[in-house]
Amino acid sequence: MALKHEPTAPYHSAQEALRVLETVARHTTGVTDTALARDTGLAPERLTTLLRMLRREGYVAQAADGAYVTGDAFARLTSARHREEALREQLQHTLDRLRDSVGAAVYLSRYVDGEVKVTQYADSPATPKVNEWVDFRYSAHATAVGKSLLTQLDHNGRRDHLARHKPARLTSRTITSDKLLLSRLAAQPPTVPVLDLQEYAVGTVCAAVPITAGSTVGCLALSLPLEHAHRLRQAADTLNRNAAPVLLSLAI
Repeated sequence: MALKHEPTAPYHSAQEALRVLETVARHTTGVTDTALARDTGLAPERLTTLLRMLRREGYVAQAADGAYVTGDAFARLTSARHREEALREQLQHTLDRLRDSVGAAVYLSRYVDGEVKVTQYADSPATPKVNEWVDFRYSAHATAVGKSLLTQLDHNGRRDHLARHKPARLTSRTITSDKLLLSRLAAQPPTVPVLDLQEYAVGTVCAAVPITAGSTVGCLALSLPLEHAHRLRQAADTLNRNAAPVLLSLAI
């Protein structure tokens, strides 16, 4: 289990949750919250919060005597058989809940073999996903997803991507200058969501936060119709605060 270090609250939460989960897993017959607090060094209040999240995600369960044991989701993800299917189901469960909590379509994306790839999403009739009118692989310069992934590459990686996918003007707000785009990407703080304010599509705003486990570059994103733009920053902050379960699933 490994998480790439980033100075963000979700990474810190996921690292702490991993510590708790690994401790529970070592105690095959169950472990009390008192013993967990002692073994992990976490304050009781913080431990209670993490255990609540781990139980909600199905990673730990509470036995009849009150002791904590590993849950069904942990068993499925640590099994060699059908692990990819189990991970996809677990992530979809988390994305569906995130969609409902932020009130927006939510996306999980990766940067794979030099290309932007939306691997999963959660939408609904009330929270429709973005109309992909230009392939996301060719519009990283204009989308919150693409820009978030590019910020996690080094300078040469960003230049290589832009050399292969020349920034095209998709709306009047799209940045098409390599120099300006590279400058914006370099200045983007890892703790602040990347925004797309009608750069990809007129009438749509988006935000994305980095989600990187191990060597895989990824991000979580959301989209809203323009009439809900006033909710974008608050929704992005909520998405960021609740990103730990996604990180945890990718790290197990």
